[in-house]
Amino acid sequence: MSEGGEGTTLEHTPTWILAAVCSVIVAISLALVRLLHHVGNILKNKQQKPLFEALLKVKEELMLLGFISLLLTVFQNVISKICISREALTSMLPCKIEDNKETGDGSNSSDTTSHFQKYFASTLSGGTRRLLADASMSSHMGYCDKKGKVPLLSVEALHQLHIFIFVLAIVHATFCVLTVSFVRLKIRQWKHWEHSIAKENYDSKQILKKKVTHVDQHTFIKEHFLGFGKNSIVLRWLYSFFKQFYASVTKSDYVTLRLGFIMTHCRGNPKFNFHNYMMRALEDDFKQVVGISWYLWVFVVIFLLLNVNGWHTYFWIAFFPFFLLLAVGTKLEHVITQLAHEVAEKHGDIEGELVVHPSDEHFWFKKPRIVLFLIHFILFQNAFEIAFFFWIWVQFGFDSCIMGHIRYIIPRLVIGVFIQVLCSYSTLPHYAIVTQVR
Repeated sequence: MSEGGEGTTLEHTPTWILAAVCSVIVAISLALVRLLHHVGNILKNKQQKPLFEALLKVKEELMLLGFISLLLTVFQNVISKICISREALTSMLPCKIEDNKETGDGSNSSDTTSHFQKYFASTLSGGTRRLLADASMSSHMGYCDKKGKVPLLSVEALHQLHIFIFVLAIVHATFCVLTVSFVRLKIRQWKHWEHSIAKENYDSKQILKKKVTHVDQHTFIKEHFLGFGKNSIVLRWLYSFFKQFYASVTKSDYVTLRLGFIMTHCRGNPKFNFHNYMMRALEDDFKQVVGISWYLWVFVVIFLLLNVNGWHTYFWIAFFPFFLLLAVGTKLEHVITQLAHEVAEKHGDIEGELVVHPSDEHFWFKKPRIVLFLIHFILFQNAFEIAFFFWIWVQFGFDSCIMGHIRYIIPRLVIGVFIQVLCSYSTLPHYAIVTQVR
């Protein structure tokens, strides 16, 4: 048994320690399971079937991440005995290798060097620092050292990978809850519009025949068609771009799109509760938003591959979901603008209420589901970015070389918060109303 107990096995571990640790881990796991079960029962009792299925999807993804972690644990000895040449270990590193010299109190550079630097440098020198069992590490190093090679992945690196998977699972689940909560909160603000429409006691005959509407005087047309640059495609796109940041869906938008849906799908029922229908449809879409599809795992692998020292991949890749989100928000707003232009360019006065005719023609490749796919990718990548940030911070320290300089850290965090807020309060609610009126 090693001095200090770092390499102690279960054979020489007091039973009370083993029992205590297992009790704590089992208690926490059971508490989490019971909490998710309780939340599921609440959703079922409130007849929130789509949200309940979304919760099951989150549990499924957590189980998948746990299974990945289990595989790493089971095969860690096999992985650590895969030997590669020393030269291969020096290519495409996330941190630059520097010679570590013992200098009393240590230099500033050694204090601010990340663990990746320490790991790779010490691996080459044969003195890897041990976080897990010393005997196991020495055995694997000795196994490859006899061949003049080094392990493909050390036990310590596998342990750190376990932690990353755990952090990713926690952040992903947390962001799913926040997204669902914020979107529902935003759309609930439209409920009073639905109530005000119901109080007006519409009659379907009056809507279609008795009332004459001057198109250019309608609020919906004034907001989207009239004014400077109405005939300029560029200015229309610019208007759509900036409108997503403030009042992305106004009351006139809601009333007009609602009526367009009713005239298309339930013409004889002008009091149809469009708000409840939209909420149910959006909750059904949450099942896709909260999942981790195979193409998202491809993105994770590509990111880990390209996170090379000097490339600043972690910094630049944060801008990808940012610009993608702006493009999606602009497109959704432009769809509404197109509907206004179609009506205004064809009619001066119309009999009845102003009715728009949404269709799949207004979306990219005539497929509205592409928008949901992009939103799904944006939300996952943002969660991944934040999870990666916290993992580096906890595992290697704030001054890790992977974390980068402060000028790289602050913009990433600001962009991450901005994406989460804008997507939850503007883009997803906008998607809900625009896509459901088709």
